[in-house]
Amino acid sequence: MNVLKKICGALALGTLFLAQPAHAWWNADFAQRTRFVLNTTAQGVETREALSGTVVPLRLHSGNFDFLSAKPDGSDLRVVAADDKTPLKFWVERFDGANELAVVWVQVPNTLPGTDKNVVHVYAGHEAAAAEATSPALFDGAMRAAISFAGKPGEPAVDASGQLRSTAGVAREANGLIGMAARLDGQPLQWAGEATKAAGSGPYSASLWFKPETLSGVLLQQGPLQLKLTNGKVQAQLGAATAAGGDLPPSAWAHLAVTVGNGKLSLYVNGAQAAQADLPQGVAGIEGPVLVGQGLTGLVDQLEVAATVRSADWLKFAHAAQSADAKLMLSNTQTPDTAEAGEAHEQGHFAILVDNLTVDAWVVIIILAVMFVIAAWVMWDKAVLVGRADKDNMKFLQNFRNARDVLAVDIRGMKHSQLARLYQAGLRELHKRDVGQAGAAKLSGASIDAVKAAVDADLIRESHTLNSKIVLLTIAISGGPFLGLLGTVVGVMITFAAIAAAGDVNVNAIAPGIAAALLATVAGLAVAIPALFGYNYLAARIKNISSDMGIFVDEFVTRVAETHGAR
Repeated sequence: MNVLKKICGALALGTLFLAQPAHAWWNADFAQRTRFVLNTTAQGVETREALSGTVVPLRLHSGNFDFLSAKPDGSDLRVVAADDKTPLKFWVERFDGANELAVVWVQVPNTLPGTDKNVVHVYAGHEAAAAEATSPALFDGAMRAAISFAGKPGEPAVDASGQLRSTAGVAREANGLIGMAARLDGQPLQWAGEATKAAGSGPYSASLWFKPETLSGVLLQQGPLQLKLTNGKVQAQLGAATAAGGDLPPSAWAHLAVTVGNGKLSLYVNGAQAAQADLPQGVAGIEGPVLVGQGLTGLVDQLEVAATVRSADWLKFAHAAQSADAKLMLSNTQTPDTAEAGEAHEQGHFAILVDNLTVDAWVVIIILAVMFVIAAWVMWDKAVLVGRADKDNMKFLQNFRNARDVLAVDIRGMKHSQLARLYQAGLRELHKRDVGQAGAAKLSGASIDAVKAAVDADLIRESHTLNSKIVLLTIAISGGPFLGLLGTVVGVMITFAAIAAAGDVNVNAIAPGIAAALLATVAGLAVAIPALFGYNYLAARIKNISSDMGIFVDEFVTRVAETHGAR
């Protein structure tokens, strides 16, 4: 194992974000960390080029972060690279300990293509940690404007890069796609500055998130460049060049981007290229104020303008990262103990579900585990019982039917045979009446009936013994799924109540809670299904033994009547 660790560590020296096994905890004073994996393989969101300087929002929620162990204002948050040594630049846009939701923007220096080893760690749980000075200015040198709309309602929207300015207040919606969002009322939001100025041939890129309420208007404009909607259809226009494609459904967030450069005007919708047009010669320069939302109503989030042509992979990655695409971003909570055991390999899906179980789900699953142990014990106990009984019953019947004297059947070594015990009960009754003794009177019809009644009583007692504890299997069969369903319903209720209170709906906030809640139903079925099969198997075996006992009693009484009954 030590040799393997050294080999893996040596292979990881070439890149900062290649996940390495068995790294030491960055700082022992921090009680927890959340491990984020950016999966750029075909199973995640596939990219084919290395991306540098990307800035991603990491969403913390009750499923991947222990808010109770962190400081109430999140001032003990720290972000570290995959090597567990290199601190990364970050900015906390939102930290809501009451509703257990937070958004942390992190600058990722390198994101490798085609791997699930791009890892970022968020540390917390250090009461003595001083607040670290952070800034939203995390973006690469090509970024000319980055506006997240964080702030108080009515305040101007601040450009994180500090290159554009706006004095007009912005109406805000507390629960946007990522954090705060701007609410459009038909009048354009406006930012001024020379930083976003570009030639008509580029290079230039702009992107933003939009949740429309109206489907016609100019979403983004700077000089001759327009990104607009016409009856829900997206269109980018620069001079005589027009790239149209992609429909926007109402009341749904969409990521829109336009790039100018390399002789092309390109339009992207939700990370995929929707249209492209050739740029004519002599296009006027892209300059003047940046306008957003002319004639439109709805919500806008995360406006970015860059003095470069963002690649298709860059925009695809930005769309997936900012929308919290579960295929791209996997997260889980670790403590120093659990991290040491889990560093060498990726955490499995089942382990993620267990990590996200709530207290109520644990209670239900523990009860179901106890039920499963009891049901398994009953099935084993009864299976052994009926197996031994069948073997001894077959041996006894062979001896009984071969015996000339009904009173002299060999029952040695047949302690598990119900038939042998019924035979002994019949012999006791016959001995009470001196049957088989010299000079004994023949049995009357009433005496034979009395013997049969006594043996029938023992038959009922044997049946009770055979069926004892079987009721525990029926409880597991009927009660297990209902208990599991109860755990799932309560877990789903808690998840949706937390989301409703926070108003922040994203797949990473919902999925872990619901998936973990469903684990309770799986546990219920895991108890009920084996118990159902075991019950039906045992019921059939016990029914056969009961039938054999009934047949034997009639056969025994008939032979006694023939041999020792009055004529």
